[in-house]
Amino acid sequence: MTFDPALEARAKKLVTRYTAVNKMLATAESCTGGLVAGLITEIAGSSAVLERGFVTYSNEAKVGMLGVAPETLEAVGAVSAETAREMAAGALEHSRADVAVSITGVAGPGGGSVEKPVGLVHFACARRDGPIVHVERRFGDIGRLAIRRAAIEQALDLLESALPASKPV
Repeated sequence: MTFDPALEARAKKLVTRYTAVNKMLATAESCTGGLVAGLITEIAGSSAVLERGFVTYSNEAKVGMLGVAPETLEAVGAVSAETAREMAAGALEHSRADVAVSITGVAGPGGGSVEKPVGLVHFACARRDGPIVHVERRFGDIGRLAIRRAAIEQALDLLESALPASKPV
């Protein structure tokens, strides 16, 4: 598969940074269907940093693979801050990764509602040594491909910010 060269460049920098600090990451993806993990694995040497990727498109997968509480899904649904946080925490709990990012949203073209419109995506980033960071993005109904690409970019932002800033050489 071919990704946008700009995304590949970002993924290469991410792999280099995680390798330099000997950290591993995991992804827990719903609406992106594994695209973040796929992008990272485009980079030679990514096996040093990508511990695993969870594609949890269904609620059953979120519960079974990541330990998302059925009560959370019942109360607030799959596309929510709470579910994104539980997905990220579950990815850490079910892997050897140091950092995990989760993505859950409505990529469209259908499936949206007034409360949860097409383009609404929740992200969370969990670190073993820090708090869980949540980001809500409302990309708008810009098309499935554009929403998924924007979600990949946001996930990369979170994975980049989960590491300390690089020291100048």
